[in-house]
Amino acid sequence: MTARPAIDLCDLAPSYISAIAPYQPGKPIAELEREIGITGAVKLASNENPAGASARAIAAARAALDDIARYPDGNGFELKRAIAARHGVAENAIVLGNGSNDVLELVARTFLTPGAAAVFAQHAFAVYALVTQATGAIGIEVPARDYGHDLPAMARAITADVKVVFVANPNNPTGTLAPPHEVLAFLESVPSRVLVVLDEAYGEYLPDALKSDSVAWLSRFPNLVVSHTFSKAYGLAGLRVGYGLTHPALADLMNRVRQPFNVSSVAQAAAVAALDDESFVRDSRERNGEGMAQITAGLAGLGLDFIPSYGNFVTFRVAHASGVYDRLLRLGVIVRPIASYGMPDFLRVSIGLPGENARFLAALGHALSR
Repeated sequence: MTARPAIDLCDLAPSYISAIAPYQPGKPIAELEREIGITGAVKLASNENPAGASARAIAAARAALDDIARYPDGNGFELKRAIAARHGVAENAIVLGNGSNDVLELVARTFLTPGAAAVFAQHAFAVYALVTQATGAIGIEVPARDYGHDLPAMARAITADVKVVFVANPNNPTGTLAPPHEVLAFLESVPSRVLVVLDEAYGEYLPDALKSDSVAWLSRFPNLVVSHTFSKAYGLAGLRVGYGLTHPALADLMNRVRQPFNVSSVAQAAAVAALDDESFVRDSRERNGEGMAQITAGLAGLGLDFIPSYGNFVTFRVAHASGVYDRLLRLGVIVRPIASYGMPDFLRVSIGLPGENARFLAALGHALSR
């Protein structure tokens, strides 16, 4: 028999897929401890809630374990009902996601096509570029203004090919915030044929005076999608649950693309209980403010510049950032290098508990002295 020629099956994938640079998450504690043979490492790399999750959410998750032999509710009835009651929206205006990243991907898969385009800011969340490229669409990156979104420039960047604009507010990894009046002016300037995704993953950390009235804007702007997550202030990062709010017609399209069991029964139960525990979120916001003051004072004491942040993290400038990052790892402290965001001279640190923050600052001082 004649041997068949070898075929590289990777060639079956479109070129825009093979060109994707995979997302790099924060290093897990267990991985670091295995690598350098230590215990008791501190992870301040992924903007998690250092207080964990609400006791109510944990109890609800444990109770849901009794029924894990069954598929979850594919329509998420109880969770949608809780979200609808919280925000005063119709249940058919809600799209559930396996984290808010899933909602972002659903937007891209539903509305972007090869040759179309999406607009996002320089130094904005990496997933916007990833989900855009995964559809074969073109990403238009608009230069940042003071490390944040230049919304007027983003509006001017909208061409006939643009179908989606992504806006993170507050922004990750820089922590910057566009005030409500600027966001509203931006929405008014965007053509109604273009979808605007307002990513409010860190919105629970904002004081009321700085929060956009984004839910009320939904009735005025049928091209708006507002995404939320339970991974940050609610402390459910490990369960992967988020949601999007939008016009029912758009939600219907996204739900056609959404996998039917994308949010587990345990995650749904925990999220319902978490929504009902407002005191936990309030305490998390207050604790975050105290930790932010501790970290920023420490950074200033070390003579380091930082970007004022409205999230639960701080991005700071440091010479030889990659080397400092490695030295911090060897001291058992995990932060986040953000060279992939076009910021090679910066590191991002999540706000931890007081003892974790103190350990980071002590380790950073040691790393800088070497």
